[in-house]
Amino acid sequence: MRFLSALAIGALISQASAHYIWTTFISGSTTSTAAVRQPVNNNPVTDAASNLIRCNNFTALGSATVSVAAGSTIGFNLDNTLYHLGPAAIYLGQVPSGQTAATWDGSGAAWFKIAQWGGVFGSGTFSFADFNLSQLTATIPKSVPSGQYLVRIEQIGLHVVDAPQWYISCAQVAITGGGSANPAKVSFPGAYSMTDPGLTVNIYYPIPTSYTVPGPAVFTG
Repeated sequence: MRFLSALAIGALISQASAHYIWTTFISGSTTSTAAVRQPVNNNPVTDAASNLIRCNNFTALGSATVSVAAGSTIGFNLDNTLYHLGPAAIYLGQVPSGQTAATWDGSGAAWFKIAQWGGVFGSGTFSFADFNLSQLTATIPKSVPSGQYLVRIEQIGLHVVDAPQWYISCAQVAITGGGSANPAKVSFPGAYSMTDPGLTVNIYYPIPTSYTVPGPAVFTG
């Protein structure tokens, strides 16, 4: 059994150079690549203290800002499947007054989490809820204020111990029909530390029996 486990671990680690990109924003039944700040390549962000942790190393600002209704479903499509084990999350970043989703750089304490995908536990097994998926979606809480936002998606590959890999994209949106909530907000960088237990965990051995997704709690409205 130990030999088979070692082979499985080796196979996962060998995929470390094979990555993916969140290329397409989903709003209900429609999609947009123009609203996404497309990453330069599929290399992950590897430093929680880097400004790239906001929206990755993108080629250009999005050329569109998509109108989405509070209470509606949004998300992203991947150009592959999530074959690196690790958690995922979707954040909204509220654009500061005087700026737009098409120009804001994502700085400041403006981000709150609206969905996450964490650990899945079985009898002597451990995985993640997003594993092998190619699309992740979330519902915008109806109480979120109307206005312009960046939607940030991340999946954190934990397949190399003590070397987390963030796969990030951001899309530009304008939320309509919102409410008056004021969720607690975090900044990027700042929301994570490279010593967070959810980033340093060895997902192979000993098999985890609990797991906490890094970052703030999910805001549900």
